[in-house]
Amino acid sequence: MKPPRHPWLLTALATVITAAFLLPVYWMVKTSLTPPDRILSPTPQWVPSPVTGENYSTALGYAGLTRALLNSLVIAGGVVALTLLLGVPLAYALARVRMRGSGAMVLGLLVAQLPPAIVLAAPLFILERRAGLSDTYLGLIAADTTLTLPFTVIVLRPVMRSVSPELEEAALVDGCGLPGVLLRVVLPLMVPAVVAAAGLSFLIAWGEFLFGLTLGPGPDVQPVTVLLNSFIGQHGTSWGALMATATLISIPVVCVFAVFQRFIVGGLATGSVRG
Repeated sequence: MKPPRHPWLLTALATVITAAFLLPVYWMVKTSLTPPDRILSPTPQWVPSPVTGENYSTALGYAGLTRALLNSLVIAGGVVALTLLLGVPLAYALARVRMRGSGAMVLGLLVAQLPPAIVLAAPLFILERRAGLSDTYLGLIAADTTLTLPFTVIVLRPVMRSVSPELEEAALVDGCGLPGVLLRVVLPLMVPAVVAAAGLSFLIAWGEFLFGLTLGPGPDVQPVTVLLNSFIGQHGTSWGALMATATLISIPVVCVFAVFQRFIVGGLATGSVRG
């Protein structure tokens, strides 16, 4: 494949596209540092002047913020654990075990990602209410896992299929069962893909709003994304505190992606190439 004749043009185009995607993020941070009486100024300011931390003081002084952050951390961590606990064995079974209907199961997982969350909210609410899981951590974790599990299986399955079957056969001859083959042979060879699935599951669960609003009506289990909605009132919106809180809850997302960027990009690229 020949290199592009004008690489600077591609670089400029990529820069413009990246800037367009990052503009809302910059505006969020800029608004969080702008004095409240200047946020709705008729003349927009690209640089806050003067810079203030008043909005962050208001956000951090909100009584439910600490609890909501803890709830989001518990829910996101639980979603990652449950997703990997179910997704890794299921992906291995679809990749290695010969059984009827495996193709239909993969198709079903693909179709499961198509409906928007609002379509799943009502059925999940009815099911979890009957099961006594509404307004509980477990109920929210289970609901969010319905979003992360299909994606995880689809990402991990082609990576598992790329592992040499001879390694697994040798482990089976040595007396290692299928669970041992999965844990001792397969998983160590696909760490980037597993980390990618775990990181993206965390990001999806951390930013989920709809299930937190419908399945967790009480403040004891509501995630921090639902807390953002409380800054929007009937008589106005506290934009400064809202943007400050949004900036604070974005920090864990940025940290997770920065730490696991190499694994996430490498794991997704491996899955797409070998699928």
